[in-house]
Amino acid sequence: MDVIDPNAEWLEADGLGGFASGTVSGARTRRYHALLLSATTPPAGRVVLVNGFDAWVETPHGTVALSSQRFAGDVIHPDGATRIVSFDYEPWPRWRFQIADDILIEQEIFVQPGQSVVVLSWKIVTEKCEAKLWVRPFFSGRDFHSLQHENPAFRFEPELSADLHIWRPYDGIPGVVVRANGSYTHQPQWYRNFLYTAEEERGLDALEDLAAPGVFEFSLENKRAVLLFGTESASILDQPIDASYAALQTAEWRRRKAFATPLHRAADDYVVRRGAGKTIIAGYPWFGDWGRDTFISIRGLCLESGRLEDAREILVQWAGAVSEGMLPNRFTDQGDQPEFNSVDASLWYVIAVGDYLRASDCGGADAATLRAAVDAILSGYHAGTRHGIRADEDGLLRAGEVGDQLTWMDARANGRAVTPRVGKPVEIQALWLNALAIGAQFSPQWQTILNRGYRSFDERFWNGAGEFLYDVVDCDHQPGTVDSSFRPNQIFAVGGLPLVLLNPEKARKVVDAVEARLLTPLGLRSLAPGEPGYVGRYGGGVSERDGCYHQGTVWPWLIGAFVEAWLRVRDHSEAAKKEAAERFIMPLLAHRDQAGLGHISEIADGDPPHEPAGCPFQAWSLGELLRLDPLL
Repeated sequence: MDVIDPNAEWLEADGLGGFASGTVSGARTRRYHALLLSATTPPAGRVVLVNGFDAWVETPHGTVALSSQRFAGDVIHPDGATRIVSFDYEPWPRWRFQIADDILIEQEIFVQPGQSVVVLSWKIVTEKCEAKLWVRPFFSGRDFHSLQHENPAFRFEPELSADLHIWRPYDGIPGVVVRANGSYTHQPQWYRNFLYTAEEERGLDALEDLAAPGVFEFSLENKRAVLLFGTESASILDQPIDASYAALQTAEWRRRKAFATPLHRAADDYVVRRGAGKTIIAGYPWFGDWGRDTFISIRGLCLESGRLEDAREILVQWAGAVSEGMLPNRFTDQGDQPEFNSVDASLWYVIAVGDYLRASDCGGADAATLRAAVDAILSGYHAGTRHGIRADEDGLLRAGEVGDQLTWMDARANGRAVTPRVGKPVEIQALWLNALAIGAQFSPQWQTILNRGYRSFDERFWNGAGEFLYDVVDCDHQPGTVDSSFRPNQIFAVGGLPLVLLNPEKARKVVDAVEARLLTPLGLRSLAPGEPGYVGRYGGGVSERDGCYHQGTVWPWLIGAFVEAWLRVRDHSEAAKKEAAERFIMPLLAHRDQAGLGHISEIADGDPPHEPAGCPFQAWSLGELLRLDPLL
């Protein structure tokens, strides 16, 4: 096998919130690994319909497996992973299996965005020989956060319609349509105790039973075996199978080759449909479309990538969700009841609108809609809204009440906010002042507040003894109190946003201090080593992981603001750009082959060797890397 870790994960997103995903070895390690995972109300209501498959092939040399499963007791069976001799994830996942000295079989999986369909194929890529392939799919029909166990309610019998097989496993779950250029034999049975090691490591339930209705049989002699799984709404399943495959493969290959780079192609996975517009999935496999993540990510995924129409659809779609000056931090997976528990999501929206209006010639109704949303946010925050958010007399923004966690450092463990940061957090002030500057471009009323806040920021946040910025002032709304914890949030006063809030001397000191204490090859630590509460390893059960989420854990998305700040204090010299590319960007590019293939992880350990963790496919991590492209 190539040097890619067999536990590294591949992703095929459908542009609706659903996806196919798995590991290089083929053995599923998460409850989210599946062939057909569909969003019933895009991008939410996600259900797992087809989890995986067993495959084996018979040639004159005998019968051997092409798949591997992991069961309770850490038993791996069959042994198909031992025959993998190569794996590529561009333009889509492709395995080659060594069956005998002179026989190689290639397996491909891809999804074409826009419909909930996954395409699988197998072919002999060496000299043709007599060979048969069998594939046994494993079904569930569950919420994607849940697990299935053997039960009498599962319906094994398929409905037949022409050459279609349709399974309806449970009431209220989409039917699964299967097409194949082979034959089907009904052999219903349960396969028990699949073990998902990544779930076990996270302290969660890790065993699942899956239903196996039967087996598809194919001839590989002089032809390709094709198997399509989809939901009943997928129109491409109405076409003849071989023609469908050829058309799908050609169209999808051309679509993917049209992207400027593999990074831009990966960015496409996060832009999905919501209602009549679009939104951004925060990360795969478990996140939905979060407000904060969407508005941070859109700047790199769409604006710097030239996807202005996608950006317009996203920003206009979200404009309609403003409530009392706030935008939702997230929509729930089941239903559309939003959660308004973020102080910065709305401010990041204003930043994204400002970037979009500068990059486009947007006018008319859309421009009016976006400006009205900006004004509604600033007005709501100035007057006061939920969670004690309001402008203070010093022109800065206060936020939070007892028990709140409103900033991006929003973890809770055992019912308490780990980093509540109630008061005036430093990056919230940077966002607020930048948002006021954007609003003042078309509503002059905001200029006076901006001027007052700008003066107050330097006076209130500069830590003269340490020569860096306090993380929070007026802690818990107690005037004059400060939190001097050394965190990365201060970098937004210098980079990541249009305005620089410090003079050149202070800006350089902040950047140098952040580099010395927080920088790692995969991003910035969330707390400096040596600070009270620092945790260098992310792991353990749910409460342990939540407790250290922002206590030293590395966040790749912060590299965007840091590199921009680092270049600003060096006047964007050509020598500085070259150094930044080598020191800060190359390690992240190399990371694309380590965890979520082609993508950037959510987090990593604070201590060396900075093992990646959390969500393997994270929108803002990739978005901020893409946003740096014109700077280098």
